[in-house]
Amino acid sequence: MTDKALRLGTRRSRLAMAQSGQVADAVSQVTGRPVELVEITTFGDVSRAHLSQIGGTGVFVTALRDALTRGEVDFAVHSLKDLPTTQPDDLVLAAVPVREDPRDVIVARDALKFTDLPRGARIGTGSSRRMAQLNAYARAHGLDIETVPIRGNVDTRIRYVHDGELDAVVLAAAGLSRIGRIDEVTDFLSIDTVLPAPGQGALAIECAAGDADLIAALGALDDPFTRVAVTAERSLLAALEAGCSAPVGALADLLADGQIVNEMRLRGVVGTTDGSRMVSLSTTGPVPETHDRARALGRELAAEMLARGAAGLMGERAQ
Repeated sequence: MTDKALRLGTRRSRLAMAQSGQVADAVSQVTGRPVELVEITTFGDVSRAHLSQIGGTGVFVTALRDALTRGEVDFAVHSLKDLPTTQPDDLVLAAVPVREDPRDVIVARDALKFTDLPRGARIGTGSSRRMAQLNAYARAHGLDIETVPIRGNVDTRIRYVHDGELDAVVLAAAGLSRIGRIDEVTDFLSIDTVLPAPGQGALAIECAAGDADLIAALGALDDPFTRVAVTAERSLLAALEAGCSAPVGALADLLADGQIVNEMRLRGVVGTTDGSRMVSLSTTGPVPETHDRARALGRELAAEMLARGAAGLMGERAQ
């Protein structure tokens, strides 16, 4: 039995296959068992509607979780930012590996940086969070940009720039890195310009809650610092009662004194898509020693943001 292949459920996109392949190699190393990829089509992959229209929350996840529940796969790999904040009782996040670069990036024509784009530049993104923050930055710095809603995989989005339909597109650094296209980035957006989505750059490895042996094996891939950071970010998102397509950015930084990590800074932002109104706050404290404490930190910052009017800025609210 120990030689039987483990079945890893993954979306079919090039990015999903790339990151699942990397996880498969790591799982094979820690378990000594082969891992086969099982490709699953999700609603988010086949729908051409914008994420804000189809609900965002769970559209890339539900089919994978259904396959897990039915026993068709042994574990699944998700982009953590796509996961709904409520965890099903019968499934467990067995591992959150070391996070990649969480920043957003620009791929622009003529190797331009964001602040060097011409007046009226058309910037494509499928994310209301990115639209809100880019438009807010442009308003504050006298830039003239137009954010254009787009869908499609990485190749499709970059092609809009190469074909001259758009001046630039915004993508996640982690995704481009995982498919070997990071060299096409023309500008890395500072965290102070655009705060990433909660959990951006991190992966989630999920399996059945009753599979104790597999949970233990996958746990070898878990990074405690990444886990505590994304727990705080996702707690903030949950407390704002916002879906993963809402214009909410959050990032928990671990701050080190020399080699010792001793503090965590959690930042959150929410705003209207046109960037006209934004609520942006942060809090810094000791690194949470438990997941409950990390969740409490997220809830506390969310409460402050709600007190400043965040609720009225989000558009889609979770029902």
